[in-house]
Amino acid sequence: MRRVPGQHPHRPDPAKDPGRAAVDATDDDLRVLFGETTAVFASLAGPAHLVESANPAFFDAIGAGPRVRTGVPLGDLLPEPAGQGLIGLLDRVYRSGTPRTGRDARVLLLDAGAEPREAFFDFSYEPRVDSGGNVTGVRVIGVETTQVRQAQRFTAEHRALLEQIARQAPLREVLDGMARAIEELSPEDLVVSVLLADQEGRRLVHGAAPSLPDFYNRAVDGIAIGEGAGSCGTAAHRRETVIVGDIATDPLWDDFRDLARRAGLAACWSTPVLGRDGAVLGTFAMYHRTPRLPQAADLALARLFADTAALAVERQQAEVARSAAEARERAAREDLAFLLQASTALTFDLDAVQTLERLAASCAPRLAPLCAVDVVENGRLRRVATAAPDERRREVLASHIPVYDTDDDAVARVLATRASEVARRAPTGPGPWRDLGVTGYLCIPLLDRGTAFGTVTLLSTEAEPFDGHRVALAEELARRAASAARNARQYTHRVTLARDLQAGLLMPELPDVPGADVATSYHPAGEGLDIGGDFYDVFPLDDGRWAFLLGDVCGRGAIAATTTALVRHTARAVAPLLPGPEDVVAAVNRALVNRPGSHGTGFVTLVYGRLTPTGHGLDVELVRAGHTLPLHLDTRHTTRLVDAPGSLLGISAETDVVSRTLHLEPHESLLLYTDGITEARDGSGEQFGEKRLAEAVAGTPPRPSAQQVVDALTGAVRDFTGGQDIDDDRAVLVLTAT
Repeated sequence: MRRVPGQHPHRPDPAKDPGRAAVDATDDDLRVLFGETTAVFASLAGPAHLVESANPAFFDAIGAGPRVRTGVPLGDLLPEPAGQGLIGLLDRVYRSGTPRTGRDARVLLLDAGAEPREAFFDFSYEPRVDSGGNVTGVRVIGVETTQVRQAQRFTAEHRALLEQIARQAPLREVLDGMARAIEELSPEDLVVSVLLADQEGRRLVHGAAPSLPDFYNRAVDGIAIGEGAGSCGTAAHRRETVIVGDIATDPLWDDFRDLARRAGLAACWSTPVLGRDGAVLGTFAMYHRTPRLPQAADLALARLFADTAALAVERQQAEVARSAAEARERAAREDLAFLLQASTALTFDLDAVQTLERLAASCAPRLAPLCAVDVVENGRLRRVATAAPDERRREVLASHIPVYDTDDDAVARVLATRASEVARRAPTGPGPWRDLGVTGYLCIPLLDRGTAFGTVTLLSTEAEPFDGHRVALAEELARRAASAARNARQYTHRVTLARDLQAGLLMPELPDVPGADVATSYHPAGEGLDIGGDFYDVFPLDDGRWAFLLGDVCGRGAIAATTTALVRHTARAVAPLLPGPEDVVAAVNRALVNRPGSHGTGFVTLVYGRLTPTGHGLDVELVRAGHTLPLHLDTRHTTRLVDAPGSLLGISAETDVVSRTLHLEPHESLLLYTDGITEARDGSGEQFGEKRLAEAVAGTPPRPSAQQVVDALTGAVRDFTGGQDIDDDRAVLVLTAT
């Protein structure tokens, strides 16, 4: 193997360009593995083919050996009878002046101090001509193709391995095929072994070694990674190639020398298999049956196939990770489907006992074969639901009632601590645990706003009762069941309220109003379990204008709800038919006064008006019937109250209201609110008042949206009151010209 003068292998600095360094390193290994091309050259003169000049490789190729010299006819240098064919070919080229070529010519190269080696060349024979076009000799040029043949064999095997990896062939199959291919393409005494790092990265386990005896493979399966653990354990530890030319004398093999002797192994060169992240994936070892040190080609071969092994291992790891991720995804989907199905069952109706019975049925057998649900009623425990594989065991489980006031019972402890309890044994305290074959339990509290009102107990009869996944799934189901049970109990307590709601009407969704940005806020008093008297509405009129209203009904509950509905529906019904806001308010007042059983009670305050988009803002016409004064916010962030005198509605058959008009320029707002805003109180009892209202609205950003105005006002009220419960409803309606 020869190298062109002046050319040397070069490995770039990986720190400067790691990607390029890896590519160049592989190229260097391939050049070392497949050799440098040997070129031969000779210039022959005259019909006798005198050797005028030639390189040493030419004399080696023709087998001239130590008789190398120029000025001698080529026929005198060629061994007989092989030279006759070449001389005849040169004669034909010389006489005809026609070039000729010869491919894959077999020659024996006589390298100095070495045995002859078989080689193959492609030769080119070209006539030499003078200025007159006369043939004066023949030029011979040859290129060795031995390495190309070897490269083709290695490339074919390597491509087959890559195809196996690409089609996700089993790792053992890929590694075994790689080992066999290398052994077939290499010297007869070469034996290949691949060991793989375990998941913890502490040991090496058997990967592939088709030519090593079974007893040897079993002995090294699981060897520790560390200094002195043979060639492979040490190579994995050092993360570099370890070369042992003579196992019989090398201290790295002190613990394995007898084993190697029994297997007939005398030398071992081990290369670590490293992943792209630098992690040790295993080792690639080349054994020989006679002591020897590696040549450069041997080390290049080891590096090349160690990289191939790394690709196969990482491909398998990626596949394992993908399969695991898919399994987790399937499990998550199954869990979600289970929870959705169980949640649907839990909320099928609003009966608390039936909800808990469905909880028990959902738990068994999906989470455990046995399930019991206990609730606290009047200071005592009551077992309200059970589930079991058969009726006999269900009855046994149903007959057992835990003791509420003792620390010996898991149910009592969980009720006290409000924390789940899990154990791989039967519960403590008396119970039919042996009859039921209980091997473990999981007890989970059922919570209502932090208070435990019951428990769900899962009882297992398996060897491995409850893992973390099952515990988490059961706790989530219990949480949903507790919420469903709480809702069921609340539903029972609120049947009367539900009837009131059926007679009333809640506020509608806001429509899109041309030329206007509309935002609202509604905050009921207390927990919002009772319908208050504040209301608002925005609806279109037939002529392209829009009507708006905001008001407050005296009282709460069903009466307030029906009054709210009456006002809103009356306004919507008559507004398209009447000429002005005063007429609409008068119609609403008549409806209030004339409703059956009114007797002058349940008065209403109201602001009602109309919006007319003008192309440059909004024209507003409104009336105020006993309500808080609307607030106008202009583009200079100046506020003013819009005073429109008017009396309460629902008190007298006559109405006394005055219409007011104003124009909202773009980005100007009209704010309507109920007295729950201005009469909100802080901890000392002081009211929020109209001054703070104006300051909050004026403090909005330039060109505020309707929602920004709402947020500024409600935020100011919340900060003023400290977020404490309110005792009056609060409603806000903001109309902003766009």
